[in-house]
Amino acid sequence: MMIDWLYRYPTLYSGILLRRYKRFFADVELTSGEVVVAHCPNTGPMTGVSTPGSAVMLSLSDNPNRKLAYTLELIQVEDNQPTWVGVNTALPNRVVKLALQNYLFPELGEYSLIKGEVVYGQDKKSRVDFFLTGNDDIRSIYLEVKNTTWAQERLALFPDTETTRGQKHLQELMAVLPHTRAVMFYFINRGDCTHFAPGDSADPVYGKLLRDALALGVEILPCRFDISPEGIRYLGLAECKF
Repeated sequence: MMIDWLYRYPTLYSGILLRRYKRFFADVELTSGEVVVAHCPNTGPMTGVSTPGSAVMLSLSDNPNRKLAYTLELIQVEDNQPTWVGVNTALPNRVVKLALQNYLFPELGEYSLIKGEVVYGQDKKSRVDFFLTGNDDIRSIYLEVKNTTWAQERLALFPDTETTRGQKHLQELMAVLPHTRAVMFYFINRGDCTHFAPGDSADPVYGKLLRDALALGVEILPCRFDISPEGIRYLGLAECKF
């Protein structure tokens, strides 16, 4: 059976998470019994997805200059059913770019040019993840991507901690309206969630801003992705529950 992978993982190595500490480090016991220190490319608290004893998958770099050869890529959670969650926050933007190049999101309409890391904002000190544009007949789009891994039952939630940076991104997206479109793209990095809502208990200010942004015209795309040790594929939109 052919599977439409958006992204294929390199060879991954399985193990058990012993602990995650100092944000960027994770002690992992490999199936061989060896304990290694892996780089954890995720600055957030990883609420609900960093439980010691969880099964994990690591990638291995052949770069001799790296201090830590292994990178934490996936953690398996047992919330609804055994589910792999992507925890490498460097990946979502790469995957979204591939999806944009293949026009997988009809909600975005027509565009012919994709630019990344475009300077914008009232003080011109911020960078939006993607800027989509085309001919003069369509409005350009500012699109910001947020990695989403926290879940309650089948409800994906963002953020999982207070985020002044995320609050600022919402304010800046609101500021580009109505001359251009503004899209907040939530990359739901696990396949077991069917709905999306703001993480009000973690950051009530963000939740209020998101509702204000929606009322003003900021578009919300909570996109579901199936994650497995083989790769990542797009599942479609989650239903918003505000």
